[in-house]
Amino acid sequence: MSDESVSEIEVEEPITSEDASFLSKSEQKPTRAWLKPLFLGAGLGIAIAFGGMSVLSHLPSRQQSAVADKKINPSMTVTIATVEAARVVRTLKTTGTVAARDLIPVLPQTNGLQIKSIPEDVKEGVFVKKGQVLAVLDDSILQSQISQAKADVESKQADVESKQADLASKQADLASNKAIVQQKQADLAQAKAKLEEAAKNYQRYQQLADSGTISKQELDTRSYAVKTAIQVVNLSQENLRSAQANIGSAQANISNAQAIINKAKADVRSSAAKVQQLQTQLEQTVVRAPVSGVIAEKLARVGDVTGVPPQTQVGTVIGGTQKLFSIIRDEKLELQAKVPEIQLNQVKIGASVQITSDVDQRVRSQGRVREIQPQVNDQRREATVKIDLPPTTLLKPGMFANAAITTNSGMTMVVPQKAVQSQADGSVIVFTLLSGDIVRSQKVDLENPTNGDKVEIKSGLQLGDRIVVDGAGYLKDGDKVRVAK
Repeated sequence: MSDESVSEIEVEEPITSEDASFLSKSEQKPTRAWLKPLFLGAGLGIAIAFGGMSVLSHLPSRQQSAVADKKINPSMTVTIATVEAARVVRTLKTTGTVAARDLIPVLPQTNGLQIKSIPEDVKEGVFVKKGQVLAVLDDSILQSQISQAKADVESKQADVESKQADLASKQADLASNKAIVQQKQADLAQAKAKLEEAAKNYQRYQQLADSGTISKQELDTRSYAVKTAIQVVNLSQENLRSAQANIGSAQANISNAQAIINKAKADVRSSAAKVQQLQTQLEQTVVRAPVSGVIAEKLARVGDVTGVPPQTQVGTVIGGTQKLFSIIRDEKLELQAKVPEIQLNQVKIGASVQITSDVDQRVRSQGRVREIQPQVNDQRREATVKIDLPPTTLLKPGMFANAAITTNSGMTMVVPQKAVQSQADGSVIVFTLLSGDIVRSQKVDLENPTNGDKVEIKSGLQLGDRIVVDGAGYLKDGDKVRVAK
């Protein structure tokens, strides 16, 4: 009830029992002579009153009602509301901690290098784009290693060229040996031809000697020629085998030289790969943002050596590598709310959530349930519900926030909160307005309060009932009231 309504309270003072007793005793006192005129006046007044009642009986009903209202004055002025149907959203209230939805660590890709510089605009809370330079490492050691590796590549390449020249020489030897083999094969063929001719001559002279035409001395000469031809053939065959053996040796030398060349080429490739690796490391001396987002942590300092975190940053080592920065990917935050196990079945994926803060009244965001972690804490019997938060500068990782998770909604009867009056016995009543502006107290059962200034009625009222709002706390059952327009 507003202050204006309170100020409009009008209360007519009733006649007390003491007053009535006093009037009764006054009537029992002896009549004084000087009271006779008073009695005559009273009698005349009574006669006039009866005459007035006779007149009133003939007045219109509206005038009679007005006269009756003057006799029973309203106790106070009140405002009225009608019981109506409304959609009520039921929520589960809990609390949680704001955290980064996806916190990306930025690690150095090369350890053992000193941090040379960090741009001035790279600091915590600043938004950075993917690929933006976050830090530059000292590359002087890498530059020296690259120069040495390149010189090693050139030396091994020269060795390959030398081995290739040796291979060419051995290939020439092979060609020469092949030519010698061909020559030896020709000599063998010629020796065999001469042997065949000597053998034929010997056979012919053998026939002549048998017939006595020639002497035995001439036959011996032919026999000697055959033996000489056989020795020449044997020698040619031996020379051919020797030449063929030289070819096998030359081919083995070529294979060996080729293997040496292959090894030299492999050494060149290894040295070239080392150069490429060092050049890649040289490119990695520029630390860039792997994703777009807000810098949550800046742990790197100029002068630090990558892979060797300061004593104060022992906890920032990930997989043996020092973490330099942490980035909240795309500025996305989440609220990690705690929900008791017995209420977990009320929470659904995708449910809307109202986010508020006891510290900052400006925080009033609409989130949405993204994930319910499957594991329940075995000590507190709570599960973590992850709620996506909209982009805002009012919430930071680590802050505490309230969450009202929508569980269900439906149509129900509602009345203004001010109409409901709690009683000493724990019951709850409202005052309904009857005909004649008379109020009657009515017990009601309440559901949970709504999000606004109304309460949900479970039973005790019906849609359309008129109930007292402002002034309900000052009424009693049966009072007559004046309804404010």
